[in-house]
Order: sequence, then C-alpha cells, then structure tokens
Amino acid sequence: MKKVLSLALVLVLVFSLSACSKTSSGSSDLKFGQVEYAAHGTKSFAVTSVVLQGDKIAVAYIDEFQVLPKEGTTGVPNSDSDFGANFADAAQQLASKRVNDAYYSAMMSEKAGATVTIVNNFEAIESFAEGKTITELEAAINGKTSEEILDAVSGATLVDTSGYIQSIIEAAKAAK
Repeated sequence: MKKVLSLALVLVLVFSLSACSKTSSGSSDLKFGQVEYAAHGTKSFAVTSVVLQGDKIAVAYIDEFQVLPKEGTTGVPNSDSDFGANFADAAQQLASKRVNDAYYSAMMSEKAGATVTIVNNFEAIESFAEGKTITELEAAINGKTSEEILDAVSGATLVDTSGYIQSIIEAAKAAK
C-alpha cells in the first residue's frame, strides 16, 4: 500500500511540475509584431502592436500620435526637454491620443460630432481583431466600404476603422 501511495504522490508531483513548465506548447508559439502605420490620414501615425498565438491574434494594441497643443495635453517623453525644443512651433508637441483621451475625444466631439472616445474606439477595433487570423481580418476589410466595416466592428465609430484594422494586419505580418 505504501508503494502505491508513494508512486501516486510522485506521479502527482511530476504532472504538477510538467504543467508549470515554461516550454508548454501553448506558449512556445507566441510571436510579437509592431509597426508604425499611417492609419488615419497624413497628420498622425499609429504604433500598433500584436501578439500572435499560432496564426491567431491573441492581443492587439493601438496608439496613435499627433502634434497637439501643449496647453491641456501631455506630450511624449522629453517633450519638455531637448526633444521638444526641436519643434518649430513651441506651443505644439507630439502626443499620444490614448494618454490624451479626454482632450482628443472632446476635440473630436466638437469638430466632428464624435460620440465614442478615441480609447473606446481603439479598444473596439482591438477586440474585433483578437481571435482572428490575418486572412480573416483581410476578408473583413477587402472590398468593403467604410460603412460596411463600421457595421462589422461593434462599438467603433471611426471613419478610418479599416486603416486601424490594416495596421493590425501589418503588425501581425511583422510578428517574429
């Protein structure tokens, strides 16, 4: 009886340790990709990051950077130092739309009637992409109008939703 109990305990220990192994097949196929992409016109750029698990997008993350007024916004690191000194207009700075969500979203509400914050739009697009393959995302936007794409991405109201999805596709293709 003691031998059987000892063997059972050893097996439990072995299986427990193997379950905690860092080389499990589920995590060994993770890949990371990141691109800078002009997802929304010519006055800003997105930095889009993707974690692929196998051929599916496990995590997508979008931030977009634009020159904004210094007053009322937070600039990128060193905006208040040497980096910021290189701007021709001292009242402007390069800034993250995510970091400045309240400012940017209020501005877009005023200028274009936006009803969804920029962060909520990014998160809706990210959620739409997660769990899909590159091929599935390409099929979701290729040959579709902006309206058709907006209808497919629940919660997103950005006219350039297809550009942000394309940035996710490019980041996934860059994943290593």
